[in-house]
Amino acid sequence: MDEAALNGIGAYYGQDREHLRLSRGSNQLEFERTQELVSRWLPSPPATVLDVGGGTGPYARWLLSRGYAVHLLDVVPLHIERVRADPSLDALASANVGDARALPYPDASADAALLLGPLYHLTRREDRLLALREVRRCLKPGGVLLAACITRTASTLDGLLAGLDADERFRQMRDQTLESGLHDPPDAAQGWFTRAYFHRPEELRQELEEAGFSGVRLYAIEGLGNLVPDFEARWNDPEQRGRLLDAVRRTEEDPSLFGISAHLLAVGSNPA
Repeated sequence: MDEAALNGIGAYYGQDREHLRLSRGSNQLEFERTQELVSRWLPSPPATVLDVGGGTGPYARWLLSRGYAVHLLDVVPLHIERVRADPSLDALASANVGDARALPYPDASADAALLLGPLYHLTRREDRLLALREVRRCLKPGGVLLAACITRTASTLDGLLAGLDADERFRQMRDQTLESGLHDPPDAAQGWFTRAYFHRPEELRQELEEAGFSGVRLYAIEGLGNLVPDFEARWNDPEQRGRLLDAVRRTEEDPSLFGISAHLLAVGSNPA
């Protein structure tokens, strides 16, 4: 990870932005859909799962409630402080500050791994490949990786929907991201997402395959749900929420719609 990205992560997440993020606004769709997709691919409990880049533990908490053995790792010390102070996460097998590129787990020790943040925080391709190979080292033969990315057009779409593209600084950042994948906000733009890498779908697939994973499949996490107006009202109505989720599921593997989704989930297996 380059120094600018590391410093940016520390400053951004040091504001404690992540703890409640998935319980607010359209992020609720991200959380619901990620759980849904992960559920399809995880082996049955009490399998061992590595939650690499697990933040303050939203997915770990859910996995523990289902009977999995979970190891949580995150690069942000504040996140691990929160995890260790949370009684609902007392059953974690471990919770440590660490780097996705140098995992503290033995070879072939896990049945599955979640990588739901590191791929976009590792801005250099060689670092992303190193993290993916580290996960593969830790997985048993046949173990499954579930890795998320932010799509190349995510900030462009956000800018259009929220009117952020009225700001010249935003447009410059957006244009750089569209061209190179590097999302690099100006220092003065407090509140914008930290320095990161935004993938094209084919790049995500290629990186998993180059790291040795097989049978790679891509899914849109939010999909068409990214475009829904009045999200909170729809989400809070059970009937409308059901229709929204049905539409997203039916189009989740349509590559022509991948760019609409803020996040993609890649699933791959460690060959036996």
